[in-house]
Amino acid sequence: MPSVHGLHHITAIAGDAQENLDFYAGVLGMRLVKRTVNQDVPGTYHLFYADALGHPGTDLTFFPWPDLPPAHRGVGHSVEVALAVPPDTLAWWDARLRAHGTTPGPIETRFGERVLPVVDPHGLPLALTETEDEREFAPWAAGPVDAAHQIRGLHGTRLWERAIEPTARFLTGLLGFSAAGEEDGWRRFTVDGGGSGRHVDVREMPGERRGEWGRGGVHHVAWRVPDLAAERALREELRAAGRRPTDVVDRFWFQSVYFLEPGGTLFELATDGPGFGIDEDGAHLGETLVLPPWFEAQRAQIEATLPPLVAPLAGRS
Repeated sequence: MPSVHGLHHITAIAGDAQENLDFYAGVLGMRLVKRTVNQDVPGTYHLFYADALGHPGTDLTFFPWPDLPPAHRGVGHSVEVALAVPPDTLAWWDARLRAHGTTPGPIETRFGERVLPVVDPHGLPLALTETEDEREFAPWAAGPVDAAHQIRGLHGTRLWERAIEPTARFLTGLLGFSAAGEEDGWRRFTVDGGGSGRHVDVREMPGERRGEWGRGGVHHVAWRVPDLAAERALREELRAAGRRPTDVVDRFWFQSVYFLEPGGTLFELATDGPGFGIDEDGAHLGETLVLPPWFEAQRAQIEATLPPLVAPLAGRS
């Protein structure tokens, strides 16, 4: 049976696009590897932050919709994004965040890992998590954070569910996850051997209302599949299981299939390729607005609707 191989990307909803860029590229030091538009609503940006080369599993992406109300944290949604950082760096990150006007929470230990919780400027809960796990990562030499402290990519995500068992059966059955422990009401599920970028934590919250999209909330969680053949095979499994997946959607840099897991969280399957280098030189990723070929005829109209973006203010440290 086909299965996923870890996180591909997570997409969230931001407020002001410049504030989003200032925080993720300027403060957190992630590289803006693709400056494009939401292909379903091309009047808004789609901003991709990742490692230097935009490896699958390293990118956190955003739709800036400043007019939306704040997200409502609730069941059937991802409620936190964990980002991987090197061991023994949380004190450094705590100091950097405070120096740039963001106050993290106290350091916690979760499933044996040290975690620094922080909320981004638009309300998205993040968890900087120390890990020694090997993972595909390319440091960004020109970034404002030195390579020894840089964010390595997505570490995991957390879901709230009204009832946990349907989601647990779905993860361990169709998607190929394994149960990997329970702590403080959270159940961890890992895939492809586990490790950084290959887990999801799920908590049953029967008294909570349904979550709602908005500023500071996760829009969807995308899982890696190696290629289009694997994606189509898994899509057929999803269809047979009654998950009503979409057809394959060409996103140009990867191919996508969308579906709801049993608790209601929007999941995506995304192929590893062809990748962000298909239309930009690696030295200049994210510097200009790029569009899939089918939007080029509308470039002037699209550019007129988008706010300007300038390089983030935070300097090298």
